Amino acid sequence: MTTFNDRALEATESLRALFPETPLQLNVHLSQRYGAEIHLKREDLTPVRSYKLRGAFNAMRKILARDPAQRHFVCASAGNHAQGVAFACRHFGVSGTVFMPVTTPQQKIDKTRTFGEGAVEIRLTGDYFDQTLAAAQAYCREGGAWFLSPFDDEDVIEGQASVGVEILRQLGRAPDIVILPVGGGGLSAGVTSYLCDVVPGVGFRYVEPAGGASLAAALSAGESVTLKRINSFVDGAAVARVGERTFARLRGTDPAHVLSAPEDRICITMLEMLNVEGIVLEPAGALSVDALPELSDQIAGKTVVCVTSGGNFDFERLPEVKERAQRYAGLKKYFILRMPQRPGALREFLEMLGPDDDIARFEYLKKSARNFGSVLIGIETKAAANFVRLAEALDRAGFVYRDITNDETLAEFLI
Repeated sequence: MTTFNDRALEATESLRALFPETPLQLNVHLSQRYGAEIHLKREDLTPVRSYKLRGAFNAMRKILARDPAQRHFVCASAGNHAQGVAFACRHFGVSGTVFMPVTTPQQKIDKTRTFGEGAVEIRLTGDYFDQTLAAAQAYCREGGAWFLSPFDDEDVIEGQASVGVEILRQLGRAPDIVILPVGGGGLSAGVTSYLCDVVPGVGFRYVEPAGGASLAAALSAGESVTLKRINSFVDGAAVARVGERTFARLRGTDPAHVLSAPEDRICITMLEMLNVEGIVLEPAGALSVDALPELSDQIAGKTVVCVTSGGNFDFERLPEVKERAQRYAGLKKYFILRMPQRPGALREFLEMLGPDDDIARFEYLKKSARNFGSVLIGIETKAAANFVRLAEALDRAGFVYRDITNDETLAEFLI
């Protein structure tokens, strides 16, 4: 009987029919910053710009080997899994039906259709992913198609384990630490299972988006649990419930080795990788690199591999990413200012701004009283300390104001 490692090796060799090994690149910039030997496993450079193709291909390959008559596959996805399934359907010459939420950006729909090259039908169903998933599974029950899970499937986990196989071959030795992003857990379960058996001394760190920390919740509860609410910004890893099969392989993880990455901080990492390294990463793809500052004491002098899991980034989101990054870094704030309705009040306020301060937004919300009006004002600056100086000036002048930068409720309606 074959072992998991045997099947992971077989999956790796089979993948060579689709694409060569993704690069394992020493990153000098990050290595110098953290005093470590840091390599990036560039899963953003697969044909579909994410590792998801590995699991989809391996699952489809094994299903077809068992049942050559199975010619129709189905998935529910708004992104990378959909593109991986479409690519695999084209490769094997089978048909696919991809269910996507109605709210899926047109760019992702078009890319999935392109990868499928006529082999895939796209159905837009449901406003939320849970509705889309239910529709896809109902379709399979009624029509006899095979549902391909994005992560909670042993064949998918084996396919994702090929990332670990390649890391070991390319590095030529065991790394000290591998940093893995976590969504549903397919990648982390596969790579962990393979490397723990082949090179048991390797350490692992797992990174989840703060608004989708399903692995941490499962470890705390001792079983997979469904988060009541998730933040969908890190769409490639914002999963409400880690898989049952994936959690079975990650159950023994030390909770201290699971890190939570704030969504806005991830934006800083994405911009740095783009501007400094010329590497385009989607939010989920930046998770492993984003964790490095929190691990600086643990990785110094060690060999570290960060898996950059995807690069499917829609550049129409770039203004939002920049905005989030500035706010997290303290370089942009929004205030509601109670502006006196008298001559010279606005000029008085403007004179409080420093040479590095810039007004990014100015909007009268309402006249709250005869002598005062409420103003929404956004200010960008070059150093976070400049806001301390501005607040002191406003206080001295007797201006009434409220910082709403981190007020989620007000920001949602006003910013």
